[in-house]
Amino acid sequence: MKSGVARGAVLALAVVVLAARPVPALSAPAQATLLADAAYGGAFRERIREAKRRIICAFYLFKVTDRRGNLPAGIAQDLAQARGRGVDVTVILAGDDSVGRENRAAAGYLARKGVRVIFPRGRRTTHAKAVVIDDRFVMIGSHNLSHAALARNRELSVILDAPELAAQVTRYLEGIR
Repeated sequence: MKSGVARGAVLALAVVVLAARPVPALSAPAQATLLADAAYGGAFRERIREAKRRIICAFYLFKVTDRRGNLPAGIAQDLAQARGRGVDVTVILAGDDSVGRENRAAAGYLARKGVRVIFPRGRRTTHAKAVVIDDRFVMIGSHNLSHAALARNRELSVILDAPELAAQVTRYLEGIR
């Protein structure tokens, strides 16, 4: 009797462990590049400048200032220039009180340049930091678009050349409304 109960317990544990494993997101390996600390801003700007069709991104904080050398201001300009050359650009930003003022200032500039800016409704905070460019490149990690995050903070993100993952992340971002 004890061995039957033990076998049943082991089988039940195996089912629970196997069921809890995440489903693989990719059927093909992705080309990945780690973007530690200040490496993110340059990589993001390069991809924006090379974009041909579409950029969709979400950030908790997009803090543009008029201070000389403000890195997020350069990214905002690059996004506006991408829109100007015909790239479909969508930026999703958190609108809650703690970052709303900064995000609305960036959104005002971007919207005047033709960029679609979305502030999701509801009580859920948009804390994602994700970018998809040309349905191919995915940037995801801890970087917000603030000068501190792009120049001084200890941050870690990754850029992946992974069309299947790009499709999944795009669907997720499009679902944020």
